[in-house]
Amino acid sequence: MAHDYTPLIRFLQDELSVPPTSIKLALQQCREDLGPLPMVLWQQGVLTLQQLERIFDWMEMA
Repeated sequence: MAHDYTPLIRFLQDELSVPPTSIKLALQQCREDLGPLPMVLWQQGVLTLQQLERIFDWMEMA
């Protein structure tokens, strides 16, 4: 099942300044492991725990 991560990617770039290269690598990891994008970014050390919580809050509101 494919996910449309476009709104989430915009949020990551605009609000959290996550580099596009980090997002691209995490998306590749998501396809291999079927893990959610925010968790993969956190596991890779791209996001802090506070940023991860902020993403989950944003996802609940979206």
